[in-house]
Amino acid sequence: PILASAHENGCICLWSIQGNLVKELLPFSKYPSVPLTALRTDTSTKMLLAGSKEGHIMCWSIASFLEDPQNSKNQIKEDLCWRAHSTEVVDLFHEEEKNVVVTASTDGSVRLWHAMNGYYLGYFGQARKFELSDISRLILPCDVNNFPTIIKEESKHMEKKNKCEYPLVLDRDK
Repeated sequence: PILASAHENGCICLWSIQGNLVKELLPFSKYPSVPLTALRTDTSTKMLLAGSKEGHIMCWSIASFLEDPQNSKNQIKEDLCWRAHSTEVVDLFHEEEKNVVVTASTDGSVRLWHAMNGYYLGYFGQARKFELSDISRLILPCDVNNFPTIIKEESKHMEKKNKCEYPLVLDRDK
């Protein structure tokens, strides 16, 4: 078992049950790191989802890493990032059967998104029914103007490095 914790600096820490730090992750984003406010896995623990104070949702593939965390070939890969709300995300979950992500925010809205590409499907309380099968048209809620970002390549910025190649040394003579 692995425990995950979300932090104010935007970092996600993965811990062993014994309390040892296994891995630190930083979301890959063109935006500066912001506090993470919600963290969830799907029921089969293949996907890790995080919500931020600025309304972003980040999605990582974690299945291969959880099979063998000691194997360096089994990496955690961030797949997707999108702006879901204009304010803080307070909760989220992934509904695997329908392949949707449900997000809730301090703006008072609860929204539905396609889990594989971050496409907006609607909000709870809307007049029309949800069209879960139609993901061909890319629409956005009225308060969001950024399209989802699908992350195709590994980024060196995703994993927080603990080692410093050039540590700072205090030289009292200078």
